[in-house]
Amino acid sequence: VAMSPLADLLSLDLSGCTGKIIAEYIWVGGTGMDVRSKARTLPGPVDDPSKLPKWNFDGSSTGQATGDDSEVILCPQAIFKDPFRRGNNILVICDCYAPNGEPIPSNKRYNAARIFGHPDVKAEEPWYGIEQEYTLLQKDTNWPIGWPLGGYPGPQGTLLLRR
Repeated sequence: VAMSPLADLLSLDLSGCTGKIIAEYIWVGGTGMDVRSKARTLPGPVDDPSKLPKWNFDGSSTGQATGDDSEVILCPQAIFKDPFRRGNNILVICDCYAPNGEPIPSNKRYNAARIFGHPDVKAEEPWYGIEQEYTLLQKDTNWPIGWPLGGYPGPQGTLLLRR
């Protein structure tokens, strides 16, 4: 089976040629809806985020700092195997801080970690559920079954008991 040159390049295993790895630092951008990243070469494999160096970026270009004081510090929080580069390369999930150590506004993980790290919260057992809703439509009107024709139902949670 012939592979494309890109697939050949992506599947190239260089672990026998060098001990160095690529660490892709990843963080949430200034909108809170975008993800940003940049890569750095490290001398060898790393298995603990606390062993990774902090790094920085220009936050004025991402909407995370002003132009007059634009440095934002990337603090590694979690490591995952890089599924794209493979080998010992890693993805590094980071929090963002101002140079004075304060979390920047888009760093929502800071407060989440503080809350979930509290002993009372740690003692809880989380439950997760998945919900998916469906709407059945009337064939002749193409309007939801049980709704007033052309209108909307009352608010949820009201229960009428009849005797």
